[in-house]
Amino acid sequence: MPEKPIHDKPGERIAKVMARAGLASRRQAEAWIAAGRVSVNGAVIASPALNVTAADRIAVDGAPLRARERTRLFRYHKPRGLVTTHADPEGRPTIFRALPKGLPRLISVGRLDINTEGLLLLTNDGGLARVLELPATGWLRRYRVRALGRVAQDALDRLRAGITVAGVRYGPIEATLDREQGANVWLTIGIREGKNREVRKVLETLGLQVNRLIRVAFGPFELGGLDDGAVEEITTEELRKQLGPDIAAQAQADFDAPVMEHVPPPRRSEVRGQGREAAMESAGRRDKRETAAPDSVPAPRVEKKTKRRRDRSGGPRPKYPRPRA
Repeated sequence: MPEKPIHDKPGERIAKVMARAGLASRRQAEAWIAAGRVSVNGAVIASPALNVTAADRIAVDGAPLRARERTRLFRYHKPRGLVTTHADPEGRPTIFRALPKGLPRLISVGRLDINTEGLLLLTNDGGLARVLELPATGWLRRYRVRALGRVAQDALDRLRAGITVAGVRYGPIEATLDREQGANVWLTIGIREGKNREVRKVLETLGLQVNRLIRVAFGPFELGGLDDGAVEEITTEELRKQLGPDIAAQAQADFDAPVMEHVPPPRRSEVRGQGREAAMESAGRRDKRETAAPDSVPAPRVEKKTKRRRDRSGGPRPKYPRPRA
């Protein structure tokens, strides 16, 4: 009889463990749990309010949860026109579909909206992503901004005290007027919170309309000369150095675990509404096809008989057009 999970035992929340394994973000893991895709010690669970330890057997869609991989971080030059999500309900192209093949399952550290380009950090460690997103971490996000309009440096300097826009309070903002170009100005903006469309909304209060927004740095990591759409891994040595012991401990980063060969995470059946048993049965059928004897003879192909088209008179359609009267 399957061992039932215990909700009040020591350990870590299961969604957190799944995120650290690089399988999904915490939010996605909680959604998978609610959908009945996750089991612990043989029993399907329905709530993420569960602590697990290394002794527990966790499975997703019947497949055992893989061991935790080394904490990794990547720089990605996000192009315009891509949304920062794994699946977009509007069917727009996403960054994760645009990434090169062979990478581990990655999640973004924060987001860039569809019209923003530049540096986006990607990681396989959900715990690290969550810590780096926190304003309390204090990492400066630096942007190059082109905006339509005119502004004086004095007005930009006042942003250092923070500003409230439509009831939303934004913290101190570092802003420098770099140059004027035709009807536009180029600015360098530094923020530490990264609230939704923060740069655009704040500059609108100064009469500026942003028409290009490029993130050039996130904390100690810079875009540099990374090509548009390119991705580059930050070495473990550099990552350990830049995080420092405090952030690494808060994120519970693991720099000693092995780097595993990328295996795509378990997916639900492509057939909508198909349950786990049916999906496993389908997988079993695929296994049988893959392990079939090499000298097996395939069944003869049966040609389908197609009916000849008939013209409006009810008779067979002539091979050549009938002469007009």
